[in-house]
Amino acid sequence: MRLLYTLILYISLPLVLLRLYWRSLKNPQYRRRIPERFGRLSLPAVKDSLWLHTVSVGETQAAEPLVRRLQEQFPGLPIVLTTTTPTGSDRVKRLFGDSVIHAYFPYDLPFAINGFLKTLQPRLLVMMETEVWPNLLALCEQHCIPTILANARLSERSARGYARLGPFTRETFGRIGLVAAQSPADAERFLGLGLASDRVRVTGSIKFDVRLQASLKEQAEALRRTWEGRPVWVAASTREGEDEQILDAHRKVLRALPEALLVLVPRHPERFDKVALLCQREGFVSARRSTGESCGQDIQVLLGDTMGELTLFLAAGDVAFVGGSLVPTGGHNVLEPAALGLPVVFGPHMFNFSMISRMLLVEGAALEVTSAEALAGVVIDWLSDASLRAHFGENGLRVVEANRGALDRLFGIISEYLDAD
Repeated sequence: MRLLYTLILYISLPLVLLRLYWRSLKNPQYRRRIPERFGRLSLPAVKDSLWLHTVSVGETQAAEPLVRRLQEQFPGLPIVLTTTTPTGSDRVKRLFGDSVIHAYFPYDLPFAINGFLKTLQPRLLVMMETEVWPNLLALCEQHCIPTILANARLSERSARGYARLGPFTRETFGRIGLVAAQSPADAERFLGLGLASDRVRVTGSIKFDVRLQASLKEQAEALRRTWEGRPVWVAASTREGEDEQILDAHRKVLRALPEALLVLVPRHPERFDKVALLCQREGFVSARRSTGESCGQDIQVLLGDTMGELTLFLAAGDVAFVGGSLVPTGGHNVLEPAALGLPVVFGPHMFNFSMISRMLLVEGAALEVTSAEALAGVVIDWLSDASLRAHFGENGLRVVEANRGALDRLFGIISEYLDAD
């Protein structure tokens, strides 16, 4: 089955390269450093590195405290961070500069994986959340490189999909050295795919251990002053097909609260121009953050078309909508706005964050909506009632504080592997 899987990957290479080219039309970064994706690194060889794969921006941000602690406790350890997206690469550079080695994650082809392993010689591979690659795991096993699936989550839908592959799934997942699962439900799904019970631990989600910059409050207050004290809601990490619904909701919000401001932050930078045109086409008076345009009382929508400022927008806002949830993409991180004390609203498609979203709903820290009309109603209620906002926000803070500690547990597991060497 793995040979068949590999053959399919080779046959698919032209389509993979075409997809890279297509994405590069909107973001030229996709056509740069392509050899890295095939295991050919323009880096000096290192030895006994720790390889941490963080996929993209969200996982990189969540892993920052872990990387900082590893750098403190193991100062001589080379740390290799891989991402699959240019935005993830930019985030790595912004957070860590040259203190870590960054490369694009190699395609799951034997020659690419072997080239990568030969150059960086990792002593341990830590994969974040849902990254399971058959050839990567097989070759790490062959080279005696331990593997950890950290902050691991597995939705019911994904588990059913993996289960259909039968022996191939059991063989692949059986090669993972240890799964550090976010919740007991996640752990049970991994066990159901054939992992031995001694290879699965429940550590919680490190996203509860979110750390906010000490200067964030002052920066948010300064930004808030430029918004002239208006009621503000932030639509964070919106996806294709969702922006139209957000703007529809905002049109209803403006009928009740004409001074309200929407900060609209698309998930992917290649969509910034398209969303800007959408705002104009829908008749909204809008401004783009990247141009430095003023955001006076006449501006109805501020497009957050910069990288790395979402946390600042949330800290300066009153209400947070978490995107990827009104369309079936699985949602995004709800804990960052909760940690900032914001009331959180999201759509029905939160299957990538099912445990955390249910926890916030049960504890009265968030609300779920299924339509633009319902979203508008929630936003109007919260923007109109400071005490109601505070009630939901305080509940969210309590949930975050009560569930911290996953970072310590995960660091302890990684340390066991590193100390054993």
